[in-house]
Amino acid sequence: MSSNDFPWKETIKKEARGIDDADFGEIQSVDPEYVKTQKGIIDKEFFSFPVNLVQDYDGNRVLFKVTEEEARNSYMLSQNLDDRDDFSGSEIETESITTNDHDSLSNTKEKEEEKEVIPLMSEKLDVNKKELVDETVITKKPVKETKTVEVQLIREEIESIERRPPSGVSEAQSPIESPEEIKIPLKREEPEVTKKPYVKEEVVVKKKVVTDKKEITEDITSEELDTSNVDKE
Repeated sequence: MSSNDFPWKETIKKEARGIDDADFGEIQSVDPEYVKTQKGIIDKEFFSFPVNLVQDYDGNRVLFKVTEEEARNSYMLSQNLDDRDDFSGSEIETESITTNDHDSLSNTKEKEEEKEVIPLMSEKLDVNKKELVDETVITKKPVKETKTVEVQLIREEIESIERRPPSGVSEAQSPIESPEEIKIPLKREEPEVTKKPYVKEEVVVKKKVVTDKKEITEDITSEELDTSNVDKE
């Protein structure tokens, strides 16, 4: 939409807003080059925006392409304009501003354009938390002990030697001519020891959350303006 097609008359007494919903009050008057607004009733603030800063109009609000800081630095009018006629009417024609008013606004804008804004930077502490893992060592150690277990063992031994007449079962053989050993097996049991592991008991280790407070001390740097060497007229 061109500037000529824009419904300027409808914007009178409509809200004036900027970037990030900055509040510039209500539109009081419009001329071919500037849109003037008033914010507040008791503590009044006046702004004069070039018409090319108008971005949109939704029927209730006029949106300007300017932040509140930019508006205060470049487009805010001095407070001695409280009683000007072009801020007093509820509806003002597009051509209502006078040539003197226009010249005054132009001079004001030229003076404002001579200003230089110097940002002063500073630092702020931003403390974040990160999770670390510490370790607590619990040691298991072997303990040697001697244990005695009584076990019953069975063995065979010669109980008696009995002499008796032959039973006729064995075959007759010639007598031996030299001594001969006869081995008789005697059975016995011996202990066989093995070790089998088992779970004797369990040890439960519990953890709990403890909150500590810690003071963080850091040096930060801020800027300030040194005007000691500035020549003052």
